[in-house]
This record gives sequence, structure tokens and C-alpha cells, in this order.
Amino acid sequence: MPDATPVLELRGITKQFPGVLANDHVDLDLYRGEIHALLGENGAGKSTLMNILYGLYKADEGEVLLNGKPVTFSSAKDAIESGIGMVHQHFMLIPVMTVAENVVLGTEPTVGGVFLDENGAEARVRELSHRFGLAVDPEARVQDITVGQQQRVEILKALYRRADILILDEPTAVLTPQEASDLFGILRALTQEGMSVIFISHKLNEVLEISNRITVLRRGKVIETVPTAGATEETLARAMVGREVLLRVEKKPATPGEPLLTVENLHAKDDRELERLNGISFEVRAGEIVGVAGVDGNGQSELIETIVGLRKPTSGRVLVGGREVTGDGTRQMIDDGVGHIPEDRQKWGLVLDFSLTENLSLHEYRKAPESRFGWLSPRRMVARARTLISEFDIRGGGPQTRAGDLSGGNQQKVVLAREIGTNPRVLVAAQPTRGLDVGAIEYVHRRLVGERDAGEAVLLISLELEEIRSLSDRVLVIYEGRIVGEYSPETSEEELGLAMTGGRRAEEVPA
Repeated sequence: MPDATPVLELRGITKQFPGVLANDHVDLDLYRGEIHALLGENGAGKSTLMNILYGLYKADEGEVLLNGKPVTFSSAKDAIESGIGMVHQHFMLIPVMTVAENVVLGTEPTVGGVFLDENGAEARVRELSHRFGLAVDPEARVQDITVGQQQRVEILKALYRRADILILDEPTAVLTPQEASDLFGILRALTQEGMSVIFISHKLNEVLEISNRITVLRRGKVIETVPTAGATEETLARAMVGREVLLRVEKKPATPGEPLLTVENLHAKDDRELERLNGISFEVRAGEIVGVAGVDGNGQSELIETIVGLRKPTSGRVLVGGREVTGDGTRQMIDDGVGHIPEDRQKWGLVLDFSLTENLSLHEYRKAPESRFGWLSPRRMVARARTLISEFDIRGGGPQTRAGDLSGGNQQKVVLAREIGTNPRVLVAAQPTRGLDVGAIEYVHRRLVGERDAGEAVLLISLELEEIRSLSDRVLVIYEGRIVGEYSPETSEEELGLAMTGGRRAEEVPA
């Protein structure tokens, strides 16, 4: 159980950016051995508050007390030296370096005060990994380990620097359910050792499972701080959004039409020239959502990339509306009416140094009314951007705001606005709600169902099994680059989970 004395107190924290009041006199306490969850919509001020605590931003007003004493951090180095560690939503690791090298970077052990003590670094990392059940190989290169293991490396970095307080920003956004469960076990072990954790998340079920107390922010202000015991998903969602939120998707039965996306015997290799797709075949018809469920790393990325023109298949065909488009580039796929919500918004979805206007115009800049006779119309581009920013509730800036300056959830909304806003015939939606709050998830789910009801073919790839089950009209399970079964969305999570791990090949369920 947490101690009764706060190890950390935030008092009246206020931070303003041009046109945005990110934090408005925020108070927050953290106790020793506690997991304190921080909830809020995209743009509610959660990450800003933690960046102030971690020394990345300076508050305009307010103070931070550590063990009852006022402290001021002018850099992350100051926060680290004071025992505060932070695991960012997008990991801060160097892929070509080993786990041990990443962990000790900046505080390397030496021999004779000169040479790097590689053996000592690996031994220390191995000891910490074993002590806290992190199960990471210190000699492995970061680029060769899973996303879940990379997150453990980030936690090891904090433990190596003797952090007493750990900030986790959307820690399960890129994890499978199994990896998230493993992470919760690790956090419980850490708090039993006396560590305190601030857990930032949008996933209400996870917050209720792992936390001791919950603070809800809305538009920069603290709405409430409540004990987890007695809280429900419904009450938390209402506090976050300020209204009742439908936590389940409401949709009428599908009325499928002709096939708009057809995949025939598709084979493809990954970046290491290893076979990743092994004869995949399926079709998505107009007016239906087909979900693809699977444990991460079973060929989903290669399937998406091959369909949308980012990767050439070794054999097989992709057809859109009956026309073969196999191997066509991404521009041709866009012109053919294929929209793509990518699984990695920063790598594939946005040009972070471009403005929101420029990012929202990436598909349309060659067409009227945004251009005529080869000349762009900035005025029309900005007007369209304003409409999409309002419609998709993109917060944190205006048409000229740099995309890289938005929160992760609002970056995702920019991608959604661009891809859905073009009214594609086929929409490939990969992790469409990753990093979104409950209100935004509700909106995105309604839009995807609306696109289906308007006659589009929607291919949904998600690691969120509940999302797959609630949105899909048919569910395909992928395992080791093969479709191992087709299921009704009413199929239990246990049966789907068994197929996802290769436990059983399922007979096809009639559509």
C-alpha cells in the first residue's frame, strides 16, 4: 500500500503557449509506492504537465515539491539527478546500439576512469533485469528486439539512474495485450520496492486495473482526483469529455455489395528478405468492415504496405474495384481511391516539419480547387484545413501549426482527417485509434462505421481485440503470415486469442 506522505507535489502549475492554455493551476500529489493515473482527452495538458516535471518545459506559474522541498529543474538531467525517470510515448533509444549501451549512455562505467567497462555495464543491466523481472538481453541490439522489450529498456534506463519516480506516457499504446499484462506485473514489482509511478493513459480499463488513484484533466484543468476503488469506465469517461460517452460501437447490420478490395495469393518479404506473407487471400466488399486480428509481428505491417503500394509483393495480386493495382506506387493508389491510416503516424503518416495545412493537403494539392494550372492556392488550402481541424476536433494549434508540435493523439487526428476527408473507395485503417482518448475513439469508430454505411470497403488492422470485435462485420486472424481462419465478430476473445497464437486452424465461418 502507498505511504501517507507525498514524495511529489505539484502546486498551481500553469503553462501557456501562443493561443493555448495547456495547464491551468494544476495540483497533483504522488505518494511513495503509488501508481497514480493521469487521464484526459488529447490536448488536455497531460504531456505538458509531465514535461514540466521532467525539466523539458518551464512552468509560467506554480511550484514543484520533492519530498516536501521546492525544486526547480532546468533540464531533464536535473530531473534525472533528483530521481525522476520518464518513458516517453515514442522511445528515446538508438537502434544500432545494444541494450546495455543504451541503458548506460551518458553515465557509462569506466575502467581506470578512461575506458568503457562493457562487461561491467552488461553485468549491471543483467542484474537489474533479473531483479525486476524485465527479461531483456543486455547484449541484444535494440533494432532486433520487440517493441515491448524496447519499453523495458527504457524502464531499465530509469532504474539504472536510481529513479524513485517513474513517469510513463501512454506506455501500452504500442503493446500487445500480453505485453501490457507483463508491464503491469513489472510496475507492481517496482512499487513494492518503493518506487512511485505516474501512469498516463487513454485506456480506461487499464487505468482501473493498475492504479491506486486517478486524476482527470480537461482542457488544462484538474476536474477530479478519485480513488480507483469505486470508479467506473463510465464515470471516468464522463469526467474526461464532459458528456456521456458511448463505450460500445452502435451499428446496424452490414449490407455488403461488390468486392472493392481483392487480395489473391499474396507473398511478400520483409526488409531482411525473409518471407513474411505466405499466400494471403481475402476480399473486402463495399459496405463492410473486415478486421484483421493477430499478435504484433505476424505480417500485418507487410500486408498493409503491400496493399497500399509501399512494398512490392514477390507474387500474388491486389485488385481495387476489379482493376489490378499490384505494385503500383502510393500516388497511383491514392488516385485509385485507396485511403491509408498508417500504423506509425510519425514515420508514414505525417511530415512533422510541415504545417497542418500542408499535411492535410498532401493528397489534394494537385487537384482543384487547391491548385489550378499547376499553381497552388494557399488561401483555399488553409480554408480546407480549418474545416477539417474543426470537424475532427484537432487541438493544439491552427492551420499554420507545425505537425510535430501537436500531441500524439492530435497528430493521429490529422492523419484521420486527411484520409477520411478524401472519401476513398477503400480505406485501409491500421491502428486507427492508437493514442486517442475515449471521446476521440468514439468519434473515429462512428466515422469508420459511417464510411462503411456510405458504401466504402474498410480493412481494419488493430492490436485492440475489442476494437476488432466491436467494429468488424467479419474477422480474419493472421498468424505467421497466413490467414488461419475467418470468424464472426461475436466469437469469444478466448477463441480468437487461441487462433492468434497458432493454437488451432479454424474452419471458415460463412459470411
